Amino acid sequence: MTTTKDITIRAHGHLGAIDTAEWDACACPEAAEGGRPNDPFTTYRFLSALEQSGSVGPGTGWQAQYLTAEQGGQVIACAPLYAKSHSQGEYVFDHGWAEAYHRAGGRYYPKLQIAVPFTPVTGRRLLTRPGHEETGRAALIQGAVQIGEQNALSSLHLTFCTAAEAEAGAEMGLMRRTGQQFHWVDEGYGDFDGFLAALSARKRKNIRKERRTAQGFGGRIVQLTGDDIRAEHWDAVWQFYQDTGARKWGTPYLTRQFFEIAHDTLRDDILLILAMDGDTPVAGAVNLIGASALYGRYWGCTRDHPCLHFELCYYQAIDFALAHGLGRVEAGAQGEHKLARGYLPVATHSLHWVRDPGFAEAVAHYLRAEGAAVEQDIEVLTSYGPFRKTAKEDQE
Repeated sequence: MTTTKDITIRAHGHLGAIDTAEWDACACPEAAEGGRPNDPFTTYRFLSALEQSGSVGPGTGWQAQYLTAEQGGQVIACAPLYAKSHSQGEYVFDHGWAEAYHRAGGRYYPKLQIAVPFTPVTGRRLLTRPGHEETGRAALIQGAVQIGEQNALSSLHLTFCTAAEAEAGAEMGLMRRTGQQFHWVDEGYGDFDGFLAALSARKRKNIRKERRTAQGFGGRIVQLTGDDIRAEHWDAVWQFYQDTGARKWGTPYLTRQFFEIAHDTLRDDILLILAMDGDTPVAGAVNLIGASALYGRYWGCTRDHPCLHFELCYYQAIDFALAHGLGRVEAGAQGEHKLARGYLPVATHSLHWVRDPGFAEAVAHYLRAEGAAVEQDIEVLTSYGPFRKTAKEDQE
């Protein structure tokens, strides 16, 4: 526990030590009257599902140290803080930093991480009650840095934060890092044909061909959310997730119990897109639904079929977003192949504090060079986007 002026900062080893309503009053005040949260990943129910399922906690390398900032007996801000013993499941890679730190004779792990585990999705990480934004952010950053200082930890990392948080953190002396993802944005298309009409003829034809190929896999594609999701659907999703996780990460991050808890507490926040052969799912994509965006998270299959990944993860997501008034689809980390399918590059942000002054100077130098390269890359990739620029490109 630390105190800054009249604000008390506490670190909690488990989420159950914090009142649900207090956390969500900071994380998703817009949902107080029953609406959707802007960011489903920082809600109490999502973070609690990670913890209760054993996806984070002892033995995972993600040890909870949830922060709260209290003023006048009320939680005015909170943050999902973890002590990390590795750099897995973060998607803002600092493996090179860790190696250099160790070569220099330092101990990089454990480090501190303010993040949603395994979730490369931009959102508020410094969660504040309305009206306490500036004070709450400052208190949480000061509290996290103080924990790092007092425990002689190497560093603090705040990943996939908002641009406003990145700006505020930089003003407080943290180092700012820029990354890149690909997002689809609704520019008033109305429906999928309206979206296609905005593309060059060649890209439009290619997407139509991919959709025909995918939908010819021999079954049907269904979109399920809320009570339409049945417990047995998660058996297939777990199989898909294990297969993809084993190929990409070696060991899947989420436990089977996470999906069981998700069925009980999160299914209204979830969209499953499944390719069905009769009553058997053979491929699927898991999405989470926010107030204004759809977030693609996991994909897998037990049967390979050309273009089915594109259909389930990208095109069906656009269909759902257009049908439900969601202005954005975020289809996860990496993937320049998304560009040809209408997902354009956007900047992502993170903040970093390094306790050792010399190492911090070296990291700052690296981040300046990296940031300039990312900015240039976004500009170049955007220019190669699929949208038509001339009347000629619109011709069939």
